[in-house]
Amino acid sequence: MSGIDADVFGGRMPSGAGDLAIESHGIAPVPEANRFGRPWRLAGVWFAPNLTMTAVFTGTLGATLGLGFTTGFVVALVGTVLGSLPVAWLSTWGPRTGTGQLPLARLPFGRGVVLPGLVQWLGSIAWDALVGLFGGEALAELTGLPFWAAMLVVLALQCLLGVFGYAVIHRVQAVMSVLLLVAFVGMAVRVVLDHPITFADAASGGDLAGAIVLFSTITLSLAISWAPYAADFSRYLPSSTRPSGVFWFTLLGLVASYALGEGIGLALGTALGDQTAAGVSTLVGGGLLGNLALLVIALVTVSSNAMNDYSGSLALQTVGVRVRRPVSAVVVTVLAFALILWMHSGDLSAKFENVLLFVSYWIPPFLGVVVPDWLRRTRGGRRLDVRAELNRPVRGWAALVAFVVGFAAAVPFVNTTVYTGPVAAALHGADLAYYAGFVVSLLVYTLLRGHRPVEPR
Repeated sequence: MSGIDADVFGGRMPSGAGDLAIESHGIAPVPEANRFGRPWRLAGVWFAPNLTMTAVFTGTLGATLGLGFTTGFVVALVGTVLGSLPVAWLSTWGPRTGTGQLPLARLPFGRGVVLPGLVQWLGSIAWDALVGLFGGEALAELTGLPFWAAMLVVLALQCLLGVFGYAVIHRVQAVMSVLLLVAFVGMAVRVVLDHPITFADAASGGDLAGAIVLFSTITLSLAISWAPYAADFSRYLPSSTRPSGVFWFTLLGLVASYALGEGIGLALGTALGDQTAAGVSTLVGGGLLGNLALLVIALVTVSSNAMNDYSGSLALQTVGVRVRRPVSAVVVTVLAFALILWMHSGDLSAKFENVLLFVSYWIPPFLGVVVPDWLRRTRGGRRLDVRAELNRPVRGWAALVAFVVGFAAAVPFVNTTVYTGPVAAALHGADLAYYAGFVVSLLVYTLLRGHRPVEPR
């Protein structure tokens, strides 16, 4: 029996969409008898957590790079679609296996999954910070609490939601999707009516080309960051679920939310600055509307970060830490607090961009391993039995080498304020690290592992 079946990795599973009790079930595959739900729910699951101030603030980065609204929006849409496609496809793996995304990475990595598992766990903490600091600011502005105290309230609420797990997260995201759609469309209308939008590009020539590539990479990184989470939120769907439904509803939720949020940020341009929550309150006119905007920002932070805490808890179990899933969700939340305080201490724009890029650079090399491995194992429509596959001998060294080499190959293409690689510098700041990391990892893994399909047991 594989380690994935240890008692601590199992536990109570929700019996249906209406079962809102605490889910203690961890990384063990979900049995067919415990599957439920329809793929259309995934639209809300992926829409609500991404229509956040993180998306809005990402949109403002396009203006700081010298892009006008029209150019910036097209670039953001292209980057978002490119980053969302892998997430939508990986989401289809959940119904086929009943298994979360990082646990499935044990198939090619074997014991070497500890490395990407730890990186993903740390990444979930970083995403808690990227999203959480806006919620803390909003609640502090709304209530008059010190930032650290408001942040503790937000973290406690998101942690509680992450502890309750899959069914509760699906239910909350459905409600939040409706609320956020109304709130952000209202915000978009207010911005269009009351704020001058800059359509002309401030950058030109090589600097404009570099800015276009860099902004597309920034928006791609925001969307693709969900790739290691994807199957976590579809693993309870029945195996008979149509993959096309899972794919398109996931893609719709991601692209629609980012397009709206980043579009608002691009329209605001540099007007928002570092005064994120207070700036939004002012821009919508303050008063009751401003307070409602602050409340919405705080609530969406809770719903979005609950997903980070949930997937982070599965990642911690994947590396072999034998604690119950709800306990590991608490650990992720606690560690995020210190990172949030650091990001809030000044120069938010630079820190935000650096963390946003760094937290996702590892994902394309990860995809360069898991994608060809999945295609090899499922060739010809072969049904994948996760437990049986995990009991096979795994040459995890090939995956580990490809992962590390792919990441190393991306370094010269990196562009952050902490480090700019020579290739990025030569290309006027264009960041191609994501593409380089994926291609090199894919080639190295394919070369080391070979093309032979897995023989059925």
